[in-house]
Amino acid sequence: MAQNKQKIGWIGMGRMGFPMAERLIKAGYDLSVWNRTRAKAEPLAKIGGKVVDNLLELKEVDVLFSIVSTGKDLDQVYFGKNSVTGHGGKLPKIFVDCSTVAVEESAAIRDRLKQLGCEFVAAPVSGNAKVIKAGKLSAVISGSEAACKTVTPMLEAIAPQGVSYVGEGELARVCKIAHNVMLGVVFENLGEITLLAQKAGVPRHAFLQFMNNSVMGSVFTQYKTPALVNLDWSTTFTPELLLKDLQLGLEAGRELDVPMPVTAAAREVAQVHLGAAQLQPDPVAYLQKDFAALFETMALGAGIKLESESIEVPSGLEA
Repeated sequence: MAQNKQKIGWIGMGRMGFPMAERLIKAGYDLSVWNRTRAKAEPLAKIGGKVVDNLLELKEVDVLFSIVSTGKDLDQVYFGKNSVTGHGGKLPKIFVDCSTVAVEESAAIRDRLKQLGCEFVAAPVSGNAKVIKAGKLSAVISGSEAACKTVTPMLEAIAPQGVSYVGEGELARVCKIAHNVMLGVVFENLGEITLLAQKAGVPRHAFLQFMNNSVMGSVFTQYKTPALVNLDWSTTFTPELLLKDLQLGLEAGRELDVPMPVTAAAREVAQVHLGAAQLQPDPVAYLQKDFAALFETMALGAGIKLESESIEVPSGLEA
């Protein structure tokens, strides 16, 4: 209960940020929230959250969480004009970032915060909004052991599936990039074999039921099954973000001299999808759909015209 008395700040109310912050409030934490678009944060006020209008209002918190889209966004909210660290004065003791950013970007931010006397914990998470609501989110963290120990109870409220401490510095970033590389590779392979089975005459729902019941099935393959069966591209993670993470993985592989031929192939499929999207009536809107829409581009290569099977199948994340 003593931990719950700490003042916590939160930056970012995207698809992931909102339900994560919501879990902290429901766990009893004193949470102040900022988002570029205030209206997205306002529903949290109804359950005890405090919505602030200015990042400077988060200077007084003990621990500051963030989850944004890119390293540039993170740098802006931390160090930009009217940012948390602007205008001097008191700063949060610990900054905790749950975004997926490059190792180099994270290291540069850590160095700047260290010069200001602040600790930095890299804490990317595994899952999406549905996973969060189902209580199956997990996290990986790195930074000083003392800082990580301080924020672990808070992260456990967000990610009850488990919080893994992997060491100092940016090691959690490496783990998250590796995680998202696997996400892309597994999905693309799942799409390939589903199309193979379909072209042979097997209904998608029947094939995926078999796969999910087998030793090769997983939480991931099951919760992507409704999308593949019914062509539901409700957004959890965009193809552009997937492409970014596949590229980060390949860059890390080159730097560390680790061959990654499977990742390279997956990256090319994602790139083809971004190209094919330009033929859609509204390319921008199409690329805001879930990355599972890659399945449509893969189907074109197989000469298959996809149609929804209109069959209700479980995702494994039902409440």
